[in-house]
Amino acid sequence: MNNNTSGSGGWTPEQLGSLAGKTYVITGANAGIGFEATRVFLSRGAKVVMMNRSAGKSQSAMERLKQEFGTDAQVSFVHMDLAVLASVRDAAAGVTKIAPRIDALICNAAIAQVARQQITVDGFESQLGVNHFAHFLLCGLLFDRIEQSRGRIVVVGSNAYKMGLKRIRFEDLNFDADYSAWNAYAQSKLAQMVFAYELQRRILAAGKSVQVRVCHPGASRTSLIQGQTSRTTKVLWALMSPFAQSAEKGSWPEVMCATMEGLKPEMYCGPTRFEMVGPIMERPVEDLALNRDAAARLWSLSEQKTSLSWSP
Repeated sequence: MNNNTSGSGGWTPEQLGSLAGKTYVITGANAGIGFEATRVFLSRGAKVVMMNRSAGKSQSAMERLKQEFGTDAQVSFVHMDLAVLASVRDAAAGVTKIAPRIDALICNAAIAQVARQQITVDGFESQLGVNHFAHFLLCGLLFDRIEQSRGRIVVVGSNAYKMGLKRIRFEDLNFDADYSAWNAYAQSKLAQMVFAYELQRRILAAGKSVQVRVCHPGASRTSLIQGQTSRTTKVLWALMSPFAQSAEKGSWPEVMCATMEGLKPEMYCGPTRFEMVGPIMERPVEDLALNRDAAARLWSLSEQKTSLSWSP
């Protein structure tokens, strides 16, 4: 497998060799960049387990994939609603039953720009609950299987981590005082990345073999900015989307993180042109995502909120 990213071309799936015998688990894989990543893995002979909320959309996605790659394509579906921690626990149990190995768990699913504050059944602001707390729990529950496979955890972050308030608002995580769709989303992506780098450090200290990698898709044409977003946000995205890259290219950073050898810790992979589009390479991450005090506080809080005591 040629994993060279030198030169202006960056990393592309053309550099992948066979992935036969490997298993990739992807959250939010029935559309957008998760679906496109699934296509790449299947095209190289891997097995993919999709973890999605909608059974109907998942079935349609699997039918499309089997039309493209043949009826023997190894793709399956486990139901999971990231807005409900009980569903995450059930889904993790389901994955361990059908996936004897996990070469990479890709935390791809997300919600964004929820116009009005919504609280999950577990009491979390919806973006923080879905994007961070649910994935924290899922990673913890599947960690032993990933470690047994000498696998990876890939966290799909966002450039939004360095926007908004640029911190985790521990004193008011749910933005009860002054909810802002943008600030809440930025906090959720910062939390995901702070968690990922802390997990890297804890695994290294424990001498475990799991790799944790972080990426961001840049500006990609997906359905993320839809649904519960404000009208203004939808209009702005409609104006910007012609300049964005395809969902297919948006999937490349997470595929790169799931497969490429020699990636450095405390970096993240993504497009290099204004960090929005262009060649995919490793990029430095800003210090606010590497803050160890915030990381320790977030880890403890995440254990408490998810009722998961987790020491990698």
